This record gives sequence, structure tokens and C-alpha cells, in this order.
Amino acid sequence: MADPSSYRPKPGEIPDSPGVYRFRDEHRRVIYVGKAKSLRQRLANYFQDLANLHPRTRTMVTTAASVEWTVVSTEVEALQLEYSWIKEYDPRFNVKYRDDKSYPYLAVTMNEEFPRVQVMRGHKKKDVRYFGPYGHAWAIRDTVDLLLRVFPVRTCSAGVFKNAARTGRPCLLGYIGKCSAPCVGRISAEDHRELAEEFCDFMAGRTGTYLRRLERQMTEAAEEMEYERAARLRDDIGALKKAMEKNAVVLADATDADLIAVAEDELEAALQIFHVRGGRVRGQRGWVTDKVEEVTTAALVEHALQQLYGEERGDAVPKEVLVPALPEPVEPVQEWLTGRRGSHVSLRIPQRGDKKALMETVQRNAQQALALHKTKRASDLTTRSRALEEIADALDLDSAPLRIECYDISHLQGDDVVASMVVFEDGLQRKSEYRRFQIKGFEGQDDVRSMHEVITRRFRRYLADKEKTGEWVDEDGENGLKDEDGRPKKFAYPPQLVVVDGGQPQVAAARRALDELGIDDIAVCGLAKRLEEVWLPQDDDPVVLPRTSEGLYLLQRVRDEAHRFAITYQRAKRAKRFRASPLDEVPGLGDTRKQALIKHFGSVKKLRSATIDQIQEVPGIGRKTAETIAAAFARAAPAAPAVNTATGEIIDDEEPDTTAGSSGEPVTAGAPDERRGQER
Repeated sequence: MADPSSYRPKPGEIPDSPGVYRFRDEHRRVIYVGKAKSLRQRLANYFQDLANLHPRTRTMVTTAASVEWTVVSTEVEALQLEYSWIKEYDPRFNVKYRDDKSYPYLAVTMNEEFPRVQVMRGHKKKDVRYFGPYGHAWAIRDTVDLLLRVFPVRTCSAGVFKNAARTGRPCLLGYIGKCSAPCVGRISAEDHRELAEEFCDFMAGRTGTYLRRLERQMTEAAEEMEYERAARLRDDIGALKKAMEKNAVVLADATDADLIAVAEDELEAALQIFHVRGGRVRGQRGWVTDKVEEVTTAALVEHALQQLYGEERGDAVPKEVLVPALPEPVEPVQEWLTGRRGSHVSLRIPQRGDKKALMETVQRNAQQALALHKTKRASDLTTRSRALEEIADALDLDSAPLRIECYDISHLQGDDVVASMVVFEDGLQRKSEYRRFQIKGFEGQDDVRSMHEVITRRFRRYLADKEKTGEWVDEDGENGLKDEDGRPKKFAYPPQLVVVDGGQPQVAAARRALDELGIDDIAVCGLAKRLEEVWLPQDDDPVVLPRTSEGLYLLQRVRDEAHRFAITYQRAKRAKRFRASPLDEVPGLGDTRKQALIKHFGSVKKLRSATIDQIQEVPGIGRKTAETIAAAFARAAPAAPAVNTATGEIIDDEEPDTTAGSSGEPVTAGAPDERRGQER
């Protein structure tokens, strides 16, 4: 752990102006991003007596190894830059809200020639109108089904649309009047777009004018004795009112607003948002965050506003945002929201009336969401922390191993030898940092030698990246890090603990590899499969953890994940090797002509025994190509017959074996460990 005084800026270096600052750890990874009205005053708070800091802030400043800042002109610019950097670097100590699910939206693709109404999830796209989010996709489909009677906008996919245009026949919705069938020219592109605009206006809450217009048209049709048209308009009005009833009226003044409420404790916070459009609740969503820093309710609200509106423009930002606490200061945030909407946005705390009552409802939802989240996650958080502490105690480590790397060797009777590296951070999988290795230093089966090679290659890369990222100083005295993206290369982060799948020999090989590289600050252990014993270097006896130990359970999960990742890679390599053919070596011979050859002769075996004249009979194969194919088969050694390991039968290549996988092994439903006698 670093001493903050070792990287504290000198007095007078920090400017007394607005800006954004970044704390980096010893590996140059950005771990915290913040903004300040006065950088000098804000950063001074981090470099006081550690005893006066909040425990999580103390952890952050002792994890950091440097601090840097960027000066901006206004607090609004600081807010925008802070949001951009948090999104780019994903700092571990910043507040990050996470959705408990991917919420569906009702989307209208105004970026297409014929706009389409559909359900969408995920990132929002440019020039697409979104309404929601909704709790369930079926709620969107029910609403759309009612509205299509009045607004028969296209809902079909691009493939269905093109097929209908090609055949000149619309889909079923076109026949029953729930689509205006632009695919067959029943409506022009301009009229269809106008229809989509009316659909969007209705969904945006501008319902009163449209309903009054329909009622007036119904009355006029009845007066002119056009009773069928009047009845149709009457049914349209009923459908629209039924669709409106699905969203309860909560504010009588047709307010457009988002209401945000926060429920929190010392460790976590839950946030709920109600989206009110036209006085009706059009959508609801919830977020949860771990409070990895000392943060107030006002700061939680500010981070929520950044995440909620950071990618939004125009009407997606409402006229009014109601919150439980105002950011400090509130003016830059309100100015930022106004800039994103393009018109004034009111950011305030509701004090009385219907809006205050609705805020209380949102607050109750936030409290229930936090209680539900803690019910789901409390045991998981507790057991992860206990597991890391138990591992640290059992292995006599100075601190809990927040980053664990595990290595496993996999092969099939000495062939296709590969290795895997999996990473767990804070007891959770970090799949983006998994790595795979091919054993290149020797041929054959030797798990100990393979483990030594893999550990050597991985940490040699670590040392090389360590020098490149500037942790070492070049001979000319300049720092080796040239860019400021905060992303060291993929092997630049060392673990606190290396776990190997195996016993004392594998552990000794891993420790020897680290010693040869001069690395002595990384702990090593092995987990033997048979008795689940934990082996340490230089110890003749294993460490035996209780079978109910959370630490042992975490080590088992790490080891099993490494084994799964390794065996998946090994099988993929084996399957690719078995699918290899002498035809692959023929230049200019593509998949089409390969398939034609196999189809003509029926099997590779018959093709191998064919003459040049016989090969030349295949359409598309000339004399020169036929000679090259024959020469390729002549150079290739006869392939060893595949054997079904379950029955001992030789699998002829005349016909594919439908009971075997691509490797020639019988396909079974057992777990990988059930076949470790043959496959490792």
C-alpha cells in the first residue's frame, strides 16, 4: 500500500480553478476520476491525516500511486469531461450504477425510409425515437397492438418487408388493416412517415388534441349519415383510450418529468426512476451501486444524472427532473441538462402536492429494491470476503488476494498440449483477461515442464509490459509511457496469488519460473484434484482446508474454471487438426471446389486413390489443378485411422460416424472430469 505523501503534489503546483483529476495506481491504471470547482481545495482533502479519512477513501488514496489533473474553463466542462473519463476508464473506486436487467423500449426507427415500430434493448441508436423503458416486453406489444388499429405503421422486419415487396403481397397485418402496407405501395413513403410521426406524438403524451379531432370527425360522419365510418372512428377512439388506461394518470397537469429516488446504507445504494410523460407513468427502471467511496446522496444523484442523460439529446431529457437532494453546486448540472435538451430543464426537490406524493411512491420502490438486492447479494458479498480472508490466513499472505490467476495444462494423450490462464478479481471472474497458450518449447506430455514454460512466458511478458508502461525508467531517464489512455497491455497487471492445477511438482515448477525471472512478491499455491489439498512451495506437507471452507470453495471454482477454459481450447485445436485435409494445401482451391470433389467421389479415401484423369472429370477442375491435388495427396502421409474410444472400433472415413464428435470420440453427456483418463 502506498503512502499518499509519496506522490502528494508540491504546494502551489495545483491550480485554484475548475478541473478534473485522476488517481492512478502503481500500474498506471486509472482508479478514480473526480471533478472540482477548485482543484487545489478538493485535492487537499485527500492528503490529510489518514485517520481522518473515510475508510473507503483511505483505501483509494493508499491504492493510488499518482494523481494528475486537467484544468477546464467552467464547471459544466468539468462535468462533461468527468462523465467521458468515467465511461472510458471504468475506474474501480467511482460510483457505477448497474441495471439489474436490460429494459425493453418501444422504438420507432425514424432513420429508415419506412419507419418501423419494434421492441429494442441495449444501446440507443441515432435518429430512433424511444419510449419507455417498460418492465416487460409483452406490455409494449399489448400497447402496440391497440395502437396499430389507429396508426397502422410498419412493424415487420427488413426481410419480411423485402419479401412482400418482391411478391407483391402484404403480410397478414396488411390484410386485416393493422399495417398500411407500404411494402406494396398502398401508401407513399411521405404519408407513412407522417403516420409514424403521429404515432410518436401520441406515445409522447400529446393525446388530447388527437382524441378531440377523432371525436369531431366521428360526429361529422354521423351527421352526414356515414355510419360505418363513424363506427370505425368510435372503435379507434376506444382503442386509444384503452391504450392510455394502461398508464395510470399520476399528475393532472400533463407534466413531463423524471422522478429519481435513492435508498442507501453504508455499503450500497439503490436508485429508482419513474418516467412521467403527459402526466402518466410511461416507464420505470432501477439501478444498484456499491459505495466504494465516501459519497453523499447529492453525489449519488449527480452520478445518476450523468449516467441517465449522458447519451441523450432533445426530448429524451425531460423538462423537469425531480430529485431527493440537489447536487452541490446545482447550477452546472442544471446548465448541462439544459444544453443536452436544447431548452430549459428544471432540477429541483418536490415540496408539496401530487409531485411530492409521487416522489414518496418512488422512494418506497427504491427501498424495496435495496431490500431485495441485499437479500440476493448479501450472502454472496459476505462469502466472497470471507473466502479471500480464509485464503490469506491459510497461505500466510500479507493481505487478501484481490487478483488471483489460475493456470491449467490440457492435452489428449500428449497431443495438442495447451494451457489456460483465468483471472478472478475480488472473487469474481474477469473473463476479459483470460488468456490461452500453446506449448511451444517441446513435444510430448510433461505437465511440469509445460507449467514452467507457461508461467515463464506470462511473467516475462509482465516484466516487458512493466518496463513499457513506465514503471521502470529508461536509461535516458524518461518515462516509458508515451500515451495517457490508462490502459497497460494485457499482461501488465500482476496477481497477488498464482494458483496451479496440480500438486507439489507443478507448484515447484511455477515457483522456479518466478524465481528465475527475479519475481519474489507473488504467492504461489497448487490445488491437487484427488484430495483437494493446497500445496505451497518448499513445503513437504499440504495445507488442508476444511471441506466447508469458503476459501477452499473459491479455490475450487478458480481451478475448475481454468480446467474448463483449457479443455475447451484443447478440443477446438484437436477438432481443427482432425478436419485438416491435403486439399487445404492446394493453392486457389476454395470451399466450393472442395465440396464438389468430395461430392463427386463420395469420400476423401476414394479421392485419394483417384487418378489425375478421374479428378479432372469434376466440373471446375482442370488438368493442372488435378495434378496439384494428386501431388498433395502423394506428399501427405496416410492418416492414422480414428478410433472410437468407447468401443475400440476403427472409424472409416468412407462415412461419417454420426455417434462421434468431430474428434472421433463418442459424444457423452458426462462432465469433462469424467474423461480425464484420456483427456486432460
